[in-house]
Amino acid sequence: MTDKKEKPICPHCKAEMKKWKIPGDSTWTEEFHYVCFNNDCPYYVKGWDHMHEKYDQTASYRMRINPSTGKGGPLPVWSPDAHKDFIIIDEED
Repeated sequence: MTDKKEKPICPHCKAEMKKWKIPGDSTWTEEFHYVCFNNDCPYYVKGWDHMHEKYDQTASYRMRINPSTGKGGPLPVWSPDAHKDFIIIDEED
């Protein structure tokens, strides 16, 4: 029997993060990362203004955690639905 590993909680909004499959053309070596897909997360919401004001870009970012290192960082997004097609649905979801 395997232990059910708990998914991390987003440090910005406290939502449970989802497993996100790393695209094949990525330089990340892990099979997946954890990503916060909460559209009300302040990290994501404030990112739209930050990217527009600082870089004149229509983009934002979502909180991402590397399961191998536990370190977080941004996952750039260009729309509210960007990257959602790579969410891994587990049996317990």
